[in-house]
Amino acid sequence: MPTKESSSVPAVLVLEDGMVFHGRSFGKIGTTSGELCFNTGMTGYQEVFTDPSYYGQVLIMNNVHTGNYGVKPEDVESETVKIKGLIGRNLEEKYSRMMATDSLQQYLIDQHVVAIEDVDTRALVTHIREKGAMNCIISSENTDIELLKAELKKVPSMDGLELASVVSTHEVYHMGDPNSAIRIAVLDFGVKRNIIQCMADRGAYVRVHPARTPFEVLQEFNPNGYFISNGPGDPSTMDYAIATVKKILETKKPVFGICLGHQLLALANGIPTFKMHHGHRGLNHPVKNLMTGLCEITTQNHGFAVDANAVRNAERIEVTHVNLNDESIEGIRLKDRPAFSVQYHPEATPGPHDSRYLFDDFISLINNN
Repeated sequence: MPTKESSSVPAVLVLEDGMVFHGRSFGKIGTTSGELCFNTGMTGYQEVFTDPSYYGQVLIMNNVHTGNYGVKPEDVESETVKIKGLIGRNLEEKYSRMMATDSLQQYLIDQHVVAIEDVDTRALVTHIREKGAMNCIISSENTDIELLKAELKKVPSMDGLELASVVSTHEVYHMGDPNSAIRIAVLDFGVKRNIIQCMADRGAYVRVHPARTPFEVLQEFNPNGYFISNGPGDPSTMDYAIATVKKILETKKPVFGICLGHQLLALANGIPTFKMHHGHRGLNHPVKNLMTGLCEITTQNHGFAVDANAVRNAERIEVTHVNLNDESIEGIRLKDRPAFSVQYHPEATPGPHDSRYLFDDFISLINNN
């Protein structure tokens, strides 16, 4: 097992509002910056780190111990780690899982991820809950606070950033049975691997397209359903995607959107989005299905949301799911089209599988149309 070479190297975390936290380096020695956010999950850190929706963000893990079961190649949602940096109370090099192939320490070094541990994450998360999301910088190569504050001022706000095309696939690829009668075209704005797998597991043949694929190219696949994926960044900046979703809706074929895809479906119908105070990230968020009256525990990762008042006043849209913590909109469907979306992640990797029925609903919608 590799030695924890960076454990004695001091590191510093500087927040946009001037607050400073001191700790020790973990992962790569260096400097990184991005928007600060926190995840309340107790497990699934490798899936979280490789989720493209986290691109551009420095992540606080609420769990006291992160890395204690190591890493393995199968536990990923994309090919590389997507977070810009990691903050933890105890980031563990030693691991207990026999199936693991490496330590979190070595994994972060290999993936060029700068991290800091020995931080009071409870105090840090409390601060973010009160003050809201903000940018930060981590450094284990320079602890000059004033210099780091100057560098931090150069980091752009997440509000207004278009990041989906950065993390999207550059080439078309397929998953599932080519002979299937169910053909789904995916617009990849940062899609997680297990979302595609959930559709393929239900018998679909899935073709994944780059974010800026023209509608006419999507049509060439002759799909009988369209999927609008999750992803990072500000959805209101994605004029190209909103225009494509509008054209997709004109086909009157089934449409399913998740997270960023949910926001894009709303924007395509004139519903604005906004940047949340500090977002929802974790695997224990309670959501009520208004169609069934049942509650489900959901996995979430988003810093933007759709305007609740605008949705409820829209004639063509029906609210299907609401968040029981803050009553934000978690799901919608169109009344005049076979199209629906949810703000949370029903594939739930990591997380409980309460919401995987939504993939069954999508397949049924395709079969019925």
